[in-house]
This record gives sequence, structure tokens and C-alpha cells, in this order.
Amino acid sequence: MKNILLIGGTGFLGTALASRLASADFLVTLPTRRRERIRHLSVLPSAQIVAADVHDEATLTRLMAGQDAVISLVGILKGNFQRTHAELPGKIARAAKAAKVPRLLHVSALAAAADAPSDYLRSKAAGEAALKAAYPEATIFQPSVIFGRGDSFLTLFAGLLKIAPVVPLACADARFQPVWIEDVVAAVVASLDHPESRGQTYPLCGPRNYSLRELVAYAGQVSGHPRPIIGLPLGLSYLQARLMEFLPNGPMTRDNVRSMQVPSVCPAGCTLPFGLKATPLEAIAPGYLSG
Repeated sequence: MKNILLIGGTGFLGTALASRLASADFLVTLPTRRRERIRHLSVLPSAQIVAADVHDEATLTRLMAGQDAVISLVGILKGNFQRTHAELPGKIARAAKAAKVPRLLHVSALAAAADAPSDYLRSKAAGEAALKAAYPEATIFQPSVIFGRGDSFLTLFAGLLKIAPVVPLACADARFQPVWIEDVVAAVVASLDHPESRGQTYPLCGPRNYSLRELVAYAGQVSGHPRPIIGLPLGLSYLQARLMEFLPNGPMTRDNVRSMQVPSVCPAGCTLPFGLKATPLEAIAPGYLSG
């Protein structure tokens, strides 16, 4: 049985990946500072939950002893991007190299670039650079927006459409190429059996790209709550996001608006790696939105 250290296993993608790894007989170690956030994974037969602060390099080095691979998933949509996206991957990579861990996998974001318009995308690019500087053989994945049961994307819009008679939509023309969470998980797990993936970066997208307006309209149609959508100009998009920043769990920030100025789509003809076939949004979304 191979030992996997999964950093960032408490979230949407981490939960799905931990479940897949455990079902494939990997021994998965899940570090967390808040054990209650990961209690739902304690039922996995080969998952080990440990209390740890992954921002501490000495702790990371200790956690990596005896691991066959480390998978880095930590990501946030608002907060301290520098600490989480830029500094932490470098710490993980240095600890993995010091512990002589054979494989390091990292999930970043599509359109990450040093000259991107948002702090989110720039910090993601900085994290990739720090990771590669310390561990050049790392494998990096860059997914577009990820959808699936329990997501905070289509599910969020479907919930909003249930209560809003009309939707004033920021960045309605922003483009995404949504990828199913199970396809992302499959690509990450498959890379462990493909040594040629060392040092490679893989964009991950579904088979079709959409405008945000199209995606929101589809969520309304499938959930049974179609609503008129009014696309906001850029100035009003920033104003809407600014107001949402005052909400405890506001769905949008001004930095999100800046991120959406860059299309989150893969190059034409891009396919999933390792012979995997991308699953259409329309084959999955009705199963968890129509209820």
C-alpha cells in the first residue's frame, strides 16, 4: 500500500480525492488544524487524520517521512493569498525535497500568470514558481472551475435563482470551461502511475466552454427556476462585488471580478491527460441540481 500525504483534504476537491485514494487502497494522511472540519472523512478505512499546522515547515518535514507522494490542494477564493497560494507551495516543495518524497503533485488554477489582473491568479502563479524552484519534478494541474455535487458554483446559482425574481449578474460574458470533479480526481490519481508526468503542467477542462450568463441560465433551467438575467457593466460589477464583501460569506469579491477578466478556458484541442475523456456538464449537473 502506498502512503499519500494529502494537504488541503478538507475541501470540495480534497474530500473527493481522499475518497478515491482510500478506495484504491492508498493510505492517506490528512493533516488539519480543525479536526471537526474533516470528521466526515474519518469513516474512510485507510485515512489517517492528524492535527497539524501545514504552514510550519518543520511540521511538514515530519509529516512527509515515509510518504510515497504528496498532493497539495490548498486554495482559497478570498483571504491571505500570499500566505496560502504563494508561500505554502514553496514550503511544501522544500519539505518534500528534504524528505526525499518521490512524487509531488500540486493543483493550481487555469489562467494563473504573473501578470494576471487579480491577486488570486498572480498568487497561484507565484506558488507554481516557488514549487518548481524547490522541486522541479513536481506535476502541476490547472483546472478551470470545478463542478459536481456539493460544489459552490452551479449549486450556488441554483440556490440564488430559487429566491431571486431577476438576477443582476456581474461579468456575465466571462468564459469558463467547467470540468467535473471526478475527472480532476481521475487525472491526479492517474498521474501517480505515469512517470512521464514528472515536471509537467496539465490544464484540465471539460469538453465545452460557456459564458457565465449561459451557465447561470442553465442552472436555473435544470433546477426548475429560470429567471431573467441582467448582465452588469464592469463598473456595476465591481460595485456589486464591493457590497458583497460586507456579507459574512459573500459569494463574490472585487478580486473575483478581476479574475473573470481572463477567460478560464483551455487551448483549442486540449484534452485531459492519460487518455481520460472529459465528461460533459449536461451529463452530470441535472443529477444534483434538479432536486
